[in-house]
Amino acid sequence: MAGSDAPEVKEFDRDIESVVFIPKGQWITGVNISYTQSNQNDYQFLIFQGISGDTYSFKVSPMLMYAIAPDLALGGRFSYARQLTKLEKADIVLDSETEYNVDHLYRLSHNYYGTVMMRNYFSIGNSKRFGFFSELQLQMGGGQSKITTGVGKDLTGTYERNLSFDVGLAPGICVFLSNYSALEVNVGVLGFSYVHTKAIRDQIYVSHRKAKSANFRINLFSISFGMAFYL
Repeated sequence: MAGSDAPEVKEFDRDIESVVFIPKGQWITGVNISYTQSNQNDYQFLIFQGISGDTYSFKVSPMLMYAIAPDLALGGRFSYARQLTKLEKADIVLDSETEYNVDHLYRLSHNYYGTVMMRNYFSIGNSKRFGFFSELQLQMGGGQSKITTGVGKDLTGTYERNLSFDVGLAPGICVFLSNYSALEVNVGVLGFSYVHTKAIRDQIYVSHRKAKSANFRINLFSISFGMAFYL
């Protein structure tokens, strides 16, 4: 039987060098803090006219992680968010004959979140200063809010409690400023979210609201900046 003349298949090598960006046994800690405030006086935006009021939001998120293997870390994050909205008046104008008025709207909310995270780091080329990371997040949280509208005899109020569950992927960039400190920027790309809200209006009427959503695109509103310390 004649021997085979088939060419020998050689193993393909991409020449990708592996550089350890985060060594095993390193502790990673840091905090993200955000604060926004705005004031409006007879402001107009699209169908909203005569907006007068002020708002602010505050969020703080400390984290702690541990590298269980080179470039692989596990840990958690705790977050607290507070938001306040005071709207003195606003007109919603749909057309020349359709107009709605909102006045003396007050909303205050507090929310708490606990997140379990897993990070995988990748260095940019052979650099040990610049790198990427992909962060898998599993988050559970809850909170409460109080909403009132009107004044005097027209005053109505609603008290809400919510529970939430989120699973997501948030890639980011890590830039070391020194051997122990780094600037981190990450953004949510995809994930699944579930929120259940129970509302009690005027201490009489009880209602429930459930919301589910899936996101498979870059969410620019989820961009976060923070400092991290590698010890």
